[in-house]
Amino acid sequence: MKCRPVCRYTIVLLAIACGSAFAAPAYRVDGDTIREPLAAGGDAGRGRALAIDRNRGACVLCHVLPESNVRFMGTMGPGLAGVGSRYDAGQLRLRVVDMTRVKPQATMPSYYRTEGLSQVAAQYRDKTVLTAQDVEDVIAYLGTLK
Repeated sequence: MKCRPVCRYTIVLLAIACGSAFAAPAYRVDGDTIREPLAAGGDAGRGRALAIDRNRGACVLCHVLPESNVRFMGTMGPGLAGVGSRYDAGQLRLRVVDMTRVKPQATMPSYYRTEGLSQVAAQYRDKTVLTAQDVEDVIAYLGTLK
């Protein structure tokens, strides 16, 4: 049986739902950016580990990450080579926190949003997929991809 994009998206959501969930404090969106970090200092090494972890950050399920040496990366989302040159930290932060604020029809999960979601299992309501520190770690890693 061939897996269609909707099927792949469901797999992504299931993989993310299996990770930890955390309550999200407020953040301020300014245009296409969240200027203020959600936590103090991001660590690119931890961010890379999250991005390639198929159960937590799960970026590789939809994106190709350069020099990651991960087999079977997804192509549903754009490749992330050069993303650190195209966007600043605030723009990357908004895209990880809630891509639908930038592109409403995006299929990318909102990793740090709790409001306005539908079909969320009771145990995950009002919780985020990643912690504030996780988000900052992923941003630090994405910023290295020049």
